[in-house]
Amino acid sequence: MRSLIPFAALLAALSVHAADETPWLGEARQVAGMVPPKLLQVLQAEIAQGGPAAAVEVCREKAPQMAKAASEQTGWGVRRVSLRNRNPKAVPDAWERAALEDFDRRAAAGESPATLEKWEVVKNGERNELRYMKALPVQPLCVSCHGPVDQLGPGVAEKLKAHYPQDLGTGYAVGQIRGAITIRKFQ
Repeated sequence: MRSLIPFAALLAALSVHAADETPWLGEARQVAGMVPPKLLQVLQAEIAQGGPAAAVEVCREKAPQMAKAASEQTGWGVRRVSLRNRNPKAVPDAWERAALEDFDRRAAAGESPATLEKWEVVKNGERNELRYMKALPVQPLCVSCHGPVDQLGPGVAEKLKAHYPQDLGTGYAVGQIRGAITIRKFQ
């Protein structure tokens, strides 16, 4: 029995230490969860009013505005990224690319895309940077603009060609990982 006491103490110490390493995780999850539901709500309203082609304008103009507002409100840098980006500003950096590739592997192995996330403290020069990403699975609403090209909503292909001539963001099915919300903050 005596030999179990030091082992139990070690396990307790490791558990506390692991929890102490990411005290910011709850805040990161909350910040990452701010933009996607608001964007879906705005997209639903716009599609109901102007059809799927109107949603292209929302994602093009309002999504970056929402991310900027969330960044200003929280102090975290907020943006969306994808391995198959539509917006040239949505190209992932090396850390984000590795996370997205890991999300794809994990989803292919059977994990639910809605649960995929990654967080890490990354050394950036002299400072530590808190990094967090959450996968964004394709919702039924999304396929009107991100589904197979031959199945896009009315007027969508034309809008995409006009705004995003290098578009890589089509061909998705419901449930696939479209990209991720990524946030970062210096500590």
